[in-house]
Amino acid sequence: MKITVSINIGGMAFHIDEDAYTELKIYLRNLQRYFAKEPSSAEIMSDIEARVADLLKVRINDYKQVVTIQDVREVMSILGTPEDISDESGTGKVKAGNVGYHRMYRDPDNRIIAGVCSGMAAYWRIDPWIVRVIFIVISLPGGLGIFIYLILWIVLPEAKTTAQKIEMKGDAVNIQNIKDSVKQEFDNVKEKMNL
Repeated sequence: MKITVSINIGGMAFHIDEDAYTELKIYLRNLQRYFAKEPSSAEIMSDIEARVADLLKVRINDYKQVVTIQDVREVMSILGTPEDISDESGTGKVKAGNVGYHRMYRDPDNRIIAGVCSGMAAYWRIDPWIVRVIFIVISLPGGLGIFIYLILWIVLPEAKTTAQKIEMKGDAVNIQNIKDSVKQEFDNVKEKMNL
């Protein structure tokens, strides 16, 4: 028999073994210390917690409703540790990582109408103008491109979270990529505010 604790992480409630809770708490505290010097540390930690919650949610089902230490260790191996982000000299060089889950989304950051073309371009890693030109060309003769665009607008979900934006590009959703994505968004907002 084990003691379980109820926690709320990333806006989701979980029942977790006491030893798993202790390990997860230490892990998140280490990440918080690592990102403390970043100007966008609160946003980075919020996105990391949301990703942890998503990964833990997948491990819960009707037959298994308590998060175990094995689940926490799997999540930690997927996201990585602060030691994985930087080398021993502290220069911040990233160690090689795995390619992540690749999914097509609408890109709200680079959209002109709905983000379909920019989302497809991010998925295929090409410039958005190429996809836009293709849609314009197939729209000219009979409007087929407009019909396809409207269907994709309905079918493709919008990339709202940082994890979804990283998945859209096909990168691994780990703490390094979350940090880079949040930092880039933070810098973009800061640049727009200075204009």
